[in-house]
Amino acid sequence: MKKEMNKGKAVKLPKVVSSKAWEAARRKLLVKEKKLTRARDALAADRRRMPWLAVEKEYEFDGPKGKASLLDLFDGRRQLIVYRAFFEPGVKGWPEHACVGCSMVADQVAHPAHLNVRNTTLVFASRASQKDIQRLKTRMGWEFIPWYTIRDSFDKDFGVDEWHGTNAFIHDGDRVFRTYFINDRGDEQMGSTWNYLDITAFGRQEQWEDSPEGYPKTPPYEWWIWHDEPNPDSETPGSVQLRAYRDSLNAAGAK
Repeated sequence: MKKEMNKGKAVKLPKVVSSKAWEAARRKLLVKEKKLTRARDALAADRRRMPWLAVEKEYEFDGPKGKASLLDLFDGRRQLIVYRAFFEPGVKGWPEHACVGCSMVADQVAHPAHLNVRNTTLVFASRASQKDIQRLKTRMGWEFIPWYTIRDSFDKDFGVDEWHGTNAFIHDGDRVFRTYFINDRGDEQMGSTWNYLDITAFGRQEQWEDSPEGYPKTPPYEWWIWHDEPNPDSETPGSVQLRAYRDSLNAAGAK
């Protein structure tokens, strides 16, 4: 076994134990895992109490439909998450690929329909042209990620001109505010719908969360969808089944 696992080099492997001993060891670690989960919940609650920074400058992007402002990137939703992906001349991989790290992030992005039903839009932004971006998206299977071209100092102003990072924004009418920023190793956890929502001002918007008074909240599960059927209020067979499934989950959670 040692040779198979490490090509002939001796490796000190964990001991093999009985089912009972293995379960005891797992339960011991579970205590730590639950503690970490609660700590993550508390951190997300602190994020929801971060002050907001007004975005006073007008920014311009190129998108699939032409010129776009930062407010346009929200696509009619209340919250916006922008990941700065490095795909442009001078970046390793150009022109066939984006930065290998940014590509790993893109490969992990869950379908954005789940963020959309939480009134949140996720976009990527690079300095490559829209023609190059569309070619990359088609090649890599990233068609579902809205991807814009940076045309000004947006990346420098928001700390992502020399390194990747994820910025969260919210708008109140025409006013846009920066609410959070995460980069370096913090970015490696991104991709999951849950982790994206946890860096937004409103969070997951579920009743169990510790959020400021007046923040939007709904019962857990009721906002879940199949991404090919984003309107859960329609009377299609799938949506009827989905509502029944949500009802069963809520009933089970109440016991």
